[in-house]
Amino acid sequence: MNAEIIRRYGESRLPRYTSYPTAPRFSPSIGAGTYRDWLATVPESDPVSLYLHVPFCRSMCWYCGCHTTITQKDAPILDYLTVLKQEIKLVSKAIGRRQSVSEVHFGGGTPTIMTPDEFLDLTATLNKAFDLGDAAELAVEIDPRTLTLEMSEALGQAGMTRASLGVQSFDPKVQKAINRIQSAEQTGTAHANLRKAGATSVNFDLIYGLPHQTVDSAIETARVAAAMRPERFAVFGYAHVPTFKKHQRLIDTAALGDAHERHAQAEAIAATLCEAGYRRIGLDHFALPEDSLSIAAGRQALHRNFQGYTTDNASTLIGFGSSAIGRLAEGYAQNDVAIGRYANLISSGELATSKGYRLTREDRIRAWIIERLMCDFQVDFGAMPDGFDLPDESIGKANQPLQTLVADGIANWHGDTLRVDTQHRFLVRTVASCFDAYLGETGRTHATAA
Repeated sequence: MNAEIIRRYGESRLPRYTSYPTAPRFSPSIGAGTYRDWLATVPESDPVSLYLHVPFCRSMCWYCGCHTTITQKDAPILDYLTVLKQEIKLVSKAIGRRQSVSEVHFGGGTPTIMTPDEFLDLTATLNKAFDLGDAAELAVEIDPRTLTLEMSEALGQAGMTRASLGVQSFDPKVQKAINRIQSAEQTGTAHANLRKAGATSVNFDLIYGLPHQTVDSAIETARVAAAMRPERFAVFGYAHVPTFKKHQRLIDTAALGDAHERHAQAEAIAATLCEAGYRRIGLDHFALPEDSLSIAAGRQALHRNFQGYTTDNASTLIGFGSSAIGRLAEGYAQNDVAIGRYANLISSGELATSKGYRLTREDRIRAWIIERLMCDFQVDFGAMPDGFDLPDESIGKANQPLQTLVADGIANWHGDTLRVDTQHRFLVRTVASCFDAYLGETGRTHATAA
């Protein structure tokens, strides 16, 4: 990517497009009653995915953009788990049966902040309310600094198949600047224990663009991490949005690199992982060739949801916990972000939906286009699903923002197929944004494009 392209586009702030429309478009007009109606229409023959949000950590990582709360006490966690189990039962009742499940994902926060017994009790509640079966994938996000051997064993007992470990950077200077001290040895021990417990697929999260991070330190982190041989990596650019995440004000902005430095770090990590035998998947993932993510990418069968790139093709995603977002055929539904309000609603026997979005036909078309661009770096307008068509001036070659990108060589046309140029792959969100009818309406600050 040349310097002029980075100058023109690299500092643009754009959504990550883990959904379309994006969450800032959600409205309070979608409440508990609407969500309950949607749940009642979930097809019995269509397995669903479940996401459970556990919004607690023992300490705050200053780069964090998640909805989480810091607690040194166990009582708030226990209270929350009690409510979470009530919500699971309420949702199952609204569906009207013990719905089959293809995938369960525990996110946060730090889901493994629970004790082993608490985690097993929570998964037992899930199993009573939903049909997980033997084929369901069970994925857990993990902080290696606090993972115990006993918790690893409990995860295995619960049926964990995938684990995602936060690494970010092994550079001590960077770790101090983001308030996350974590050795490679800690990470390696956690990884080994999870393997012994039954994890067949492990992901490491890395971040570029952190304070004091350099190309050399990014390469060294990627080299050390790749030597542990997880199946996957997710490599994200740090999004500095202190207006929305006040703890990010503790990060020295003078220590953050510009768009050129961020891009150099991202490319250095990519090159290191590729040299170690990983394939580039989508915008920011890497996987070993035999991993299911690589196989799906080769078949152009990748999908994208709130957890990033996935092989999960369930049409329904049900979110549990404060701030959790669900995706159903009719649209999106999000629980109240505030833990107290969420708990009060569920405890009263009501669903905790505070906002959402009802999809229009045009939304579905644009969502399909954006997902294919984000997953495949191309979209064939001649192969759009039946009923998906829009006027050329609205979405095709006459799209003026897109025409500018084509003129700059960032994207190009091959017949009816729009492709993102390989050397400009980190600007795929910029190309996708050309099909976002709502971009710029909400005033929300997003991550930089490169």
